[in-house]
Amino acid sequence: MLDIRILKRTAKAFFVSTLVIFLSACEQSEDSTPDTSLSSIAVLAEAEHRSEKNRARNSYRHPEQTLNFFDIKPTQRVIEISPGGLWYSEILAPFLKDQGRYVAAGYDVDLADQPSYRYRLTQAMIDRFEKQADLFGKAEIIGFSPPQSMYLGEDNSVDRVLTFRNTHGWVRGGVAVQVYQAFYDVLKPGGVLGVVQHRGPSSTLASGGMSGYLTEAVVIDIAEQAGFVLEARSDINANTNDTADHPQGVWTLPPTLRQKELDKEKYLAIGESDRMTLRFKKIAP
Repeated sequence: MLDIRILKRTAKAFFVSTLVIFLSACEQSEDSTPDTSLSSIAVLAEAEHRSEKNRARNSYRHPEQTLNFFDIKPTQRVIEISPGGLWYSEILAPFLKDQGRYVAAGYDVDLADQPSYRYRLTQAMIDRFEKQADLFGKAEIIGFSPPQSMYLGEDNSVDRVLTFRNTHGWVRGGVAVQVYQAFYDVLKPGGVLGVVQHRGPSSTLASGGMSGYLTEAVVIDIAEQAGFVLEARSDINANTNDTADHPQGVWTLPPTLRQKELDKEKYLAIGESDRMTLRFKKIAP
């Protein structure tokens, strides 16, 4: 069974709409042995259900080390914020499907007049979860489009909230503290917020505008304003080759390569952006 729930919060009250997709599954014979081949993060990161393109990013994103640093356990309820092309979902959802629960906080498609890619990505996620129900299991989808839609579930109800390379967008939109407050509220006391974010000396380009980079001090301050305590930081996803001064910001680098063929080999040699990896905790009152 695949359980996809799309939740949102209005300004006046909570409105929860649930989309439940029932899929038929083949019954196993009484003497069949459960498949445990996809039971670890390390195996899932390299498994064939992931495209060759996605697996190639492992050397930059270090999923096993990163998720271990965030202390992800198979029994937990975990929310991933803005899962995009499902790069981490392909690892987290199968890892959590038997004993825990994976929740994808994607765009709230009930909101009108959003960029078309948001509707497209959300539908692609629903289709993928339905098509590969054996991998994604009881995955949920929550509508999350700050600042209009920021409800992540009942307070004190999840073990982990994870956000990968998203915080610069909330800073640009002026809603970062409110977003982190939503993370704080939904986490259980003792729960962990895991943050991976492009790291640089400033958040702007010399020519003006958002670069995608933030300083660690900015991210830590945002989290602390929301009530979190910084528990640990890691250079798992550091890249000393990244000078963080590219003409199109982080999007100059792979995998985006916004300048296309212009200096492509140079940017491929640099690799993906330098990234901070921070673990915050919600301290019990």
